[in-house]
Amino acid sequence: MSDLEGLTRQAVAKLAPGRNGVVVAAIAGDTVEIQGSGGLGAATRFEIGSVSKVFTSLALARLTVAGVTSLDEPLRDLLPAGLDVPSRDGQEITLRHLATHTSGLSRLPTGMLLGAILRPTRPDPYAHCTEDYLLGALSRAKLGAVPGRRFRYSNFGAGLLGLALARRAGLGFDALISREIGTPLGLTGTGTGGPTTQGHRRNGRPEAPWHLADLAGAGGLRSTATDLVAFVRAHLAGDGELAPAIRLALETEHRVNPFLTARLGWMAQRLHAKQGGHLQIFHNGATGGFFSFTGFDPETGVGVVVLSDTQRSVDAPAFELLRGLQSGV
Repeated sequence: MSDLEGLTRQAVAKLAPGRNGVVVAAIAGDTVEIQGSGGLGAATRFEIGSVSKVFTSLALARLTVAGVTSLDEPLRDLLPAGLDVPSRDGQEITLRHLATHTSGLSRLPTGMLLGAILRPTRPDPYAHCTEDYLLGALSRAKLGAVPGRRFRYSNFGAGLLGLALARRAGLGFDALISREIGTPLGLTGTGTGGPTTQGHRRNGRPEAPWHLADLAGAGGLRSTATDLVAFVRAHLAGDGELAPAIRLALETEHRVNPFLTARLGWMAQRLHAKQGGHLQIFHNGATGGFFSFTGFDPETGVGVVVLSDTQRSVDAPAFELLRGLQSGV
């Protein structure tokens, strides 16, 4: 058994208890190991939740490199004329702000927070988030900070980014992701539609699928371990059609605190010197019946994908696997 195979097997063994099934992928240079439990495997489709945000932000980077938009273009320029888009202290929300969670917008669309608190297990809670709903919520929004000044994680902002980019491209969000990312990378299982494996709540009961309507840029994609491995490997390769956009996404950053930065879509942290001082770029995601994690280190050329069909965090074993790969296999 190779070290890569052994580390992947250990991660599956740690994740399997309490979950119906998981799939774990480990990447080290040109070598990939994918293992699963519960009859799930490399081609199984999962809801990937907020991992969708890194696809949305890479689409922004692609359109920026192509000159279709720019990171500092105001959001209002991509939305219907006359829409009341909030600003603060004279600073407008830009696409950069949406991709780095520095827009000042709330976590959820205006008016949704109370319902989320009162009905935390509501089935398919974002299905009503159409373009009209989101733009109406935006027109009523009050910014919690001056755009660009403070990190404030926002599903609302990420969803608006996906909607705005799709409008600029003249495509639906799904078609935009397919054109800008899916087709260049040969992804066959990534998109907002189509079936997935059955998802489960934390207690193990089956959960109905989630559909995020026009908030899809925040968490509406479904994907497979095979596709996410290809996505991560594109970030590690440093060449290829997506390379200029990937560099832009990873080099653009906003410091959240002394240990953490937000890139375009991604989060990044530098481990303590006692842990090797390695860089970890990552994002996790959750829906009502799924949990996901994608992370990598461009300096050592390793990466991790973890997909769970149960809404239980996979972060700790995923980070442990990533650290193990960074230490050398």
